[in-house]
Amino acid sequence: MIFVTVGSQKFPFDRLVQRVDELAGEGIIREEVIIQTGACRYRPRHCRYQAYFDRERFEELLERCSIVITHGGAGTIVTALRRQKKVIVVPRLARYGEHVDDHQLQLMEALGKQGQLCPCPETGRLAEALEEAGSRSYNGFRSNTEGFLASVEEYLSTL
Repeated sequence: MIFVTVGSQKFPFDRLVQRVDELAGEGIIREEVIIQTGACRYRPRHCRYQAYFDRERFEELLERCSIVITHGGAGTIVTALRRQKKVIVVPRLARYGEHVDDHQLQLMEALGKQGQLCPCPETGRLAEALEEAGSRSYNGFRSNTEGFLASVEEYLSTL
């Protein structure tokens, strides 16, 4: 199962939710997809979804999934990596009105360089990111968690 989460921002992230739904409708994604849509206006037709999940259900979905597709929120990324999940990050971007600035893009780039996750700066690359995440081993999740967390903390201190 693929779990997609867009966080709890007041800004919609329709671009990501719609692209995942399209990939499922086209048969490019063949496994079950569950999306936490947040403030999105787009309603998926090919995937199960809910605006928000309570903490218990969120943790259950995170535990069950093989891949997490998420916005660039540090909390979600850290939580998924601690569970040794393959993580694809599609950052919210200011130019689309998804956030006030591009700090999620910067965080994704910094963590992607460490090989801890699969960066996907644009939704047009999501099919390739899914293929990469499905075929790549991310063994560094286990052994470099402390280094990863230190990098996140260092990055956040610059904001």
